[in-house]
Amino acid sequence: MPKGSDLLVAALENEGVDRIFGIPGEENLDVVESIRKSSIQLILTRHEQAAAFMAATHGRLTGKPGVCITTLGPGALNLTTGAAYALLGAMPMIMITGQKGIRSSRQARFQIVDIVAAMKPLTKLSRQIISAKTIPAVVREAFRIAEEERPGPVHLELPEDIAAEECDDVALIPPHPVELPLASPLALDRAAEMIIKAQRPLAMLGAAASRPRSTSDLAQFVIRTGIPYFTTQMGKGTVPGGTELYMGTAALSERDYVHEAIEQADLIITIGHDTIEKPPFIMGDKGPNVIHVGYQPANVEQVYFPQTEVVGDIGASLRLLADRIEGKIPNAQALLPLREGILSRIATRATEDRFTPQRLVHDVRAVMPADGILALDNGMYKIWFARNYRTRVANTLLLDNALATMGAGLPSAMTAAMLYPGRRVMAICGDGGFMMNSQELETAVRLKLKLVVLIIEDNAFGMIRWKQAVDQFPDFGMTFGNPDFVRYAEAYGAKGTRVGAVSEIQSTLEQAFAGGGVHLVVVPIDYSENERVLVEELRHRLTAPPEA
Repeated sequence: MPKGSDLLVAALENEGVDRIFGIPGEENLDVVESIRKSSIQLILTRHEQAAAFMAATHGRLTGKPGVCITTLGPGALNLTTGAAYALLGAMPMIMITGQKGIRSSRQARFQIVDIVAAMKPLTKLSRQIISAKTIPAVVREAFRIAEEERPGPVHLELPEDIAAEECDDVALIPPHPVELPLASPLALDRAAEMIIKAQRPLAMLGAAASRPRSTSDLAQFVIRTGIPYFTTQMGKGTVPGGTELYMGTAALSERDYVHEAIEQADLIITIGHDTIEKPPFIMGDKGPNVIHVGYQPANVEQVYFPQTEVVGDIGASLRLLADRIEGKIPNAQALLPLREGILSRIATRATEDRFTPQRLVHDVRAVMPADGILALDNGMYKIWFARNYRTRVANTLLLDNALATMGAGLPSAMTAAMLYPGRRVMAICGDGGFMMNSQELETAVRLKLKLVVLIIEDNAFGMIRWKQAVDQFPDFGMTFGNPDFVRYAEAYGAKGTRVGAVSEIQSTLEQAFAGGGVHLVVVPIDYSENERVLVEELRHRLTAPPEA
């Protein structure tokens, strides 16, 4: 007779789950035994937060929820940052936590925290399973909710007595395809009329455009219409970056060179824009009209209030919209002459003989093939990679511009390396963010992953220190010491190399990939460019008289 834990694991297999990340506890032992007898791999991590980041990234890359497991109380609470990461980043994920028995307990209130309540504001659904017979239905509903637009995390709490409860076989509920609705013909006609009449149209690709099911239709829309486009940070790679219509990435909200095009546009078509991202541009009284194309209606904000909305399956909606306007947009490429100037100024000083962010982005791009995946932690370098790194394939630059948490870079890269063992994968972390989950080097080595970890070392929380200086506060409280990262990597059984000269960056990274296994590369950084480019140069752009 099956137990509740057997039904849970069978239901997970029914959903196509092949791995579960996490650290089980005493309250999960029946589940652990059921996993042992199943086809599912248990990937033991060294911290629950890392397990959540890994499961969320699995959802981000595949569109299917990643799964993580923890014990009750302290272990479950360590998932909260990962839950918020998935919720704000729209990544489907299932979190399974344990709990003391709910029918009787010999341990009183030891370790008892109301995790279901704690998770409610951080998830799309948080519920406790109270009967083994309901498990197949509960799991099917959890996966459905996690995958539905807008995707996100779901939390299930399985008390130990329900996991151990024996019951008759309960039929599993097979998943079935759910087609998204199409945008209405009236909305498509309205949007088409605005695009055809526009004098200076521009398209923008946002976070929701990166869903695995959307990207081919987006590329076709750009090619068929000929409208130049820019991306948000999380929309990078949605259309191959080599296209001649790419105008840049809005790594900042205003003032950057790409905003030259944005400021001149009289119509912006935002495709998959999610206002959870830091604004890529600021709408105002005198700004352009905006058409919102999305899976869901726009969130109206002070800085974002589109005049027209095309709501439905993004890919299908764009096909129908392109059918209406292809070959009928007289001013489609009115803004394209700005492209060369924007991209050339962003690319300046990329080969200087200094450890600048521009040089680092340039050299990393040189060693990464088109399908190579970078997973960025959160720090000052993220702005430079968003701004300067050209992507050619969707979801090859994994960065978080929603929760924007530190500590996710290494776990995210590990998931990418598991899913795509034949592709080059690199984690890029500041020394601050790396140390927040550096223990997962052991997990990566144990799993025999092929992974390069690039640590950008400035011995400080660099972004906050920069903003402290920009706001003219004294330099205080942001610096720290680091371990010898080469020896640190070797202590985990990984390889380690420190780059001594700028000319060695590319060759060191090539050797790290060629050597296989987990290889940590440390590079210093000269962040003086933050002030020169991101403050002084862009301030000059804003105040300089227009060119004749």
